[in-house]
Amino acid sequence: MLNITKTEDDGSLKTLNLNEAVSGSWFNLINPTREEISQVSLVLDLDESFLNNSLDADELSRMEFEDGNLLVITNVPIMDDDGNFDTMPLGLIFTPESMITVCSRENKIISSFNEDTTKFFDTRKKANFMLSILFRAAKFYLRYLNVINKQTDNIEESLRKTTHNKALFQLMEIQKSLVYFTTALKDNQLVLQKLLRMVNANTGNLQSVIKFTDDDIDMLEDVIIENKQASEMVEMHRTILESMMDCLASIINNNLNLVMKFLAAITIILSIPTMIGSFWGMNVPMPFGTNPYGFLIVIFISLIITSIVAVFFNRKGML
Repeated sequence: MLNITKTEDDGSLKTLNLNEAVSGSWFNLINPTREEISQVSLVLDLDESFLNNSLDADELSRMEFEDGNLLVITNVPIMDDDGNFDTMPLGLIFTPESMITVCSRENKIISSFNEDTTKFFDTRKKANFMLSILFRAAKFYLRYLNVINKQTDNIEESLRKTTHNKALFQLMEIQKSLVYFTTALKDNQLVLQKLLRMVNANTGNLQSVIKFTDDDIDMLEDVIIENKQASEMVEMHRTILESMMDCLASIINNNLNLVMKFLAAITIILSIPTMIGSFWGMNVPMPFGTNPYGFLIVIFISLIITSIVAVFFNRKGML
């Protein structure tokens, strides 16, 4: 899908056709076709690899210049319909005239920049627009982290009642999501810090493509702080979840030991009447063999010994 828009002087967002694209336009590519990539590449005189790099699901966050154009790839969080979380690359490409965003699927970060939120961004101010997207991405990491925390609390509450495999698999999925978040945020932080160094150094290549004002520099520092906060929060909750998983493993092992001790005690207790019955069932002279109440006496002796052993195991905490 290709959508081309531009902020007008009155603050509204105007939709353009490909042949109407002018300076200050925003080209938004979501899961683009080969034809759309070729058309945008031809109109903006861009190498198609610049556009295709952002569609690689395994692409790491990075920044590079090529032929006077700037490519910034950042990893943004996503949540699927099943409530699982992942990250995916989002490409921000800047030419001297326009800005392009490229992503392999629809996401709430880019979709939040629309006609209803035009007062918060301006496609003609490329630096501010880019930082608004990066700031929104960091906010979504924190938003999704709150959702993960609620999921974890619900799972923990259910595990307090009974341990079942479904809850453990859910915790494994959450743990995997936090690993994705941690890796993506650390890579994003490196890109942001590199961008800040280039801005402070007033690099000519950067200024020829995208110009930063003093307000933009302040906003970039805010984005770095927000991204760092998100990274620390994710790392903290990842550590808590790892401790929870270790604690659950210990609880499961302890419960297994208790069951094994109980079964061992029951086996020993039940073996006592069997053993006594086996002795008196031998075809040899035995005490009480001629006594008419011999059977009842043997049963009574078995019950007494079994009760003594049961009381002993109970005091030892095995029953």
